[in-house]
Amino acid sequence: MRLAVIGYGARIRGVLKYVQQANPECKVTAVVDIRKDKVLNDIEGSGDIRLFDTPEEMLEQEKPDGVLIGTRCSLHTEMALKVLPSGIPLYLEKPVATTMEDALRLKRGFEACPSPVIVSFPLRVTSIVKLVKEIIDSGKIGTVEHVQAVNNVPYGGVYFHNWYRDENETGGLFLQKATHDFDYINHVLGLRPVSVCAMTSKQIFKGTKPAGLRCVECGDNKTCAESTVGTPMEQEWPYCAFAEDTGNEDSGSALIRYETGMHVSYSQNFFARQKAGSRAARFLGYKGTVEFDFTTGIVKVFMHHTPRVETYEIDAAEDHFGGDAALAENYVNMIRGTEESISTLDDGLLSALLCLKARESALTGTFQTVDWT
Repeated sequence: MRLAVIGYGARIRGVLKYVQQANPECKVTAVVDIRKDKVLNDIEGSGDIRLFDTPEEMLEQEKPDGVLIGTRCSLHTEMALKVLPSGIPLYLEKPVATTMEDALRLKRGFEACPSPVIVSFPLRVTSIVKLVKEIIDSGKIGTVEHVQAVNNVPYGGVYFHNWYRDENETGGLFLQKATHDFDYINHVLGLRPVSVCAMTSKQIFKGTKPAGLRCVECGDNKTCAESTVGTPMEQEWPYCAFAEDTGNEDSGSALIRYETGMHVSYSQNFFARQKAGSRAARFLGYKGTVEFDFTTGIVKVFMHHTPRVETYEIDAAEDHFGGDAALAENYVNMIRGTEESISTLDDGLLSALLCLKARESALTGTFQTVDWT
């Protein structure tokens, strides 16, 4: 199977590792990337890979069996719209869009060219989420009438030290982080969100250090708790997190109403560290509650009307708790024509829409209707 990559960054290289594990016959034969020297260095010894300047040129000359898009986030929509008309199975990194305009363009483009697409939402296919959904679908806890979800990100510095700090690229941290959580919650509930209100704060990662300042140039790099100097991340996370050009909120929360009238509370944070890290949720019904935490791999079922607690322990798996490997296998089978996507572009568009509406709510202090009007 011949694969083409648009945007040959670290994230998509990680995905390719799992794709090639799922089927060793999958080979990257074409790359579109503006950083040709870096790409050549990264793929040295990887066989006969052709470099192209544009997706159009690559699609015309190479005719790959599959295309993976791993550009910076602001280009996901643009690149997807170039690939969709080809009908070639597409692996698209999240978020699928970073602006409402792009989300609408992508929705219209997909309606015109409904090609096979899998969106990089690995949390929905992790063993832990599958178990939670199985328990809820069994009726054990009754219908879910409330959800409490959190994501305290212990490695949040990435969003303030490197290119992620540019909000024009990221679209903000609902689109970067909550997009995953909103997707698995939507998936488990099987319900559609109808309105959202949200709030964000920037209390920590702000300051008066000069724009563009790098940690290695700063006189405080020996005492600053966020300094990357002398760490493995010195090259990847080079910029001062307390400079005046540091973008992104450092915490955010959202209340989401669903079509049945029930609601979800969600909160994320980017300055928790060490053991304070947690990515967890509680799904509450009348008969019981299911809770889990990705960081511990533990699922608990609390029955409300009997003194019984069930505990399940899921072995931790690498890279998105095993979800990346499951998505990669599904993508290979999509190329073969033996499976349909388990994380569709419709799912990606809904999550992006919810994130964009949450961002708009936080900016305007208003409730936002989650629809395409």
